[in-house]
Amino acid sequence: MEEIINVFPSALRPLCRAAFERGLEPEEIRLRIGRPVMVLGRGREYFWSQREIKLQDGREQSYIWQEEDMKETLSRMSRYSMYALEEELRNGFFTIQGGHRVGVAGRTVCEQGRILSFRNICSLNIRVARQKKGCARELLPWLIEGDSIYNTLLLSPPGVGKTTMLRDCIRLLSEGSKALPGQKVGVVDERSEIAASFLGVVQNDLGDRTDVLDACPKAEGMRLLLRSMSPQILAVDELGGREDCRAVEEALHCGCRILGTMHARNAGELQEKMYLSEWLAKGFFGRFVLLALGNDGERRFSVYDGGLQKLC
Repeated sequence: MEEIINVFPSALRPLCRAAFERGLEPEEIRLRIGRPVMVLGRGREYFWSQREIKLQDGREQSYIWQEEDMKETLSRMSRYSMYALEEELRNGFFTIQGGHRVGVAGRTVCEQGRILSFRNICSLNIRVARQKKGCARELLPWLIEGDSIYNTLLLSPPGVGKTTMLRDCIRLLSEGSKALPGQKVGVVDERSEIAASFLGVVQNDLGDRTDVLDACPKAEGMRLLLRSMSPQILAVDELGGREDCRAVEEALHCGCRILGTMHARNAGELQEKMYLSEWLAKGFFGRFVLLALGNDGERRFSVYDGGLQKLC
């Protein structure tokens, strides 16, 4: 995770490195001016120590993030050109080398109700991108249907690991196996989190038969890939908007299979989402996979069929 460590001021890098060396697999690093630096991993919160190079459980004597720290870190993240990030910042986040997404909060500059940019950034949330090869291997047999897969949605609350599971599903489907030959997969990576593309080059291993549209709106990207790359499977993260759902239906009518993610806390919540309730009624999806965290932070999955009957 050197890409993350190196964006911090040199004096603070040992503290950041300690978070990764402890073995807790950090998922988020929260930086707020005037507040303790917070590291989240395996369902728990930790703090940088003010006195020693280590993480600690409590906030007492923890390192307080300073305005000077924020300025230098932002400069390093932007390669000393915040102007170059303005287009991404309109969405409230940007992506650094390695595919790590950085969420921002602070004063916005708006025009006619539309965010143009951010000024006086006071909070950063570094979401650690981590490829876990093999994490979807046990799930994949539940998704295979003949010579392809069921249209599938991976579901969970934020921070449970939908994108990590999606990423490995893409890799395994692209590589192929005895049960299913390698598939042509088109990935619409709107937030640069799946492929971790940097300057257009894919950083994560998504297999040999995968084509990636980086930083492209989901709906437009799905339609573009259908026209240009003839994918057998379209993979998309965090579906939800009206246009996203229309594009999904267009892809399904073209015979392409969909592998996507969506926020949901339980299977019952699916029926409360307008588009999903329509898809359930029409039988568009054959598999719903609900992800959850166990007591020790391990990820578990439950698989449901198109009628929301639990299979495992």
